[in-house]
Amino acid sequence: MGDVRRGGRRAGELLLLAGALALALALLAGPDLPDQPAAAAAPEPVPVPAAGAVDGQVERAAARLGAWMRPLAPGERPPLFVLFSFDGAGSHRHWQRVLALASASEARITAFLSGVYLVPDAERRRYRGPGRAAGSSAVGFGGSSTEVDVLIGDLMEARRRGHEIGTHYNGHFCSGDEPGVGRWSTAMWNDELDQFFAFVESARERGLELGPGAVRGGRTPCLEGRWSQAYPAMRAHGFTYDTSRPVDGIIWPTDEYGIREFWMPSVRVPALRKHVLLMDYNLWLAVNGGRDEPGRAAEFSDTVFGAYRAAYAAAANGNRAPLVIGSHFNRWSGGGFFDAVERFMADVCLRPETVCATHSDVSAWIDLQDPAVLDVWRSMPPAHVPSP
Repeated sequence: MGDVRRGGRRAGELLLLAGALALALALLAGPDLPDQPAAAAAPEPVPVPAAGAVDGQVERAAARLGAWMRPLAPGERPPLFVLFSFDGAGSHRHWQRVLALASASEARITAFLSGVYLVPDAERRRYRGPGRAAGSSAVGFGGSSTEVDVLIGDLMEARRRGHEIGTHYNGHFCSGDEPGVGRWSTAMWNDELDQFFAFVESARERGLELGPGAVRGGRTPCLEGRWSQAYPAMRAHGFTYDTSRPVDGIIWPTDEYGIREFWMPSVRVPALRKHVLLMDYNLWLAVNGGRDEPGRAAEFSDTVFGAYRAAYAAAANGNRAPLVIGSHFNRWSGGGFFDAVERFMADVCLRPETVCATHSDVSAWIDLQDPAVLDVWRSMPPAHVPSP
């Protein structure tokens, strides 16, 4: 699939969060967006290692995770899991970069696929979003049949390397584009997920192998949803986790109505001296209001890289909770935000006692733990980036 996505959300929309804490977070939180066109020249190509070298890197990533797939002993310190995830996951150019960098960093990542990217433009009427006319999508569709086939090849290569494919649902209808997902009923969520899995199944004949149980969770568009309505639909479709809900600080996943929630952390960004949700788009809003300023890409990269490193240190020196990093395949404002993710992946994933893993990897590790041992860490306060 091509890099350009049509119908992106307007930059000024804010997350609808519940409660006083969520309201405070919403002042700095915006919707996650689909893959975006490049605002500046394409990045330098990433060297592609030989197939044998890639296989060795993949094996080392699996071994790094496997060394920790055991119950902790009482008093033993858990590894620091870092969860890199990318919403939409429809850009071939970005897939090539992420696959190469993840292999070199011995990282496993989670890609939250927008199901409409499996639908060629010419077949767009196959999708009817809840309360919508057939063929309507805020993020477009898959492009040509050839572009869909390229995406399927990228997804299968990602799976071969141990990465996880989750769902970003389909049409990406958010607050202000009603009926947005924040107002959906359980029946509407079920309809959306039924269609997502129908697109996955129909892509089987094109080579996509995502059988029953392969998709175990996802992230909702714009991090929105009435959770009392969304969680039942997730359970009905066999999901075990979600990673859509913002929280103050870095905390351990919790079980919410039968779904394990990997909370999206809001932390203090040292260069900005304010709290921001660790989602690339939210960071863009925080640094310059979401304006396209490609000439400042290096500055933005340094600011966001510093935010990620500060969050990592807070978790490593505090409650050791998994650190969730939310991103997109994008080149917003010259690519500084994507560059920061690449720098952070290369910086931390090979560190001792650090494992860059998928959401399902971490969930499986949690299931192995003696609750009494794990609760010692889970009972610690949320990790926060300290003020100077």
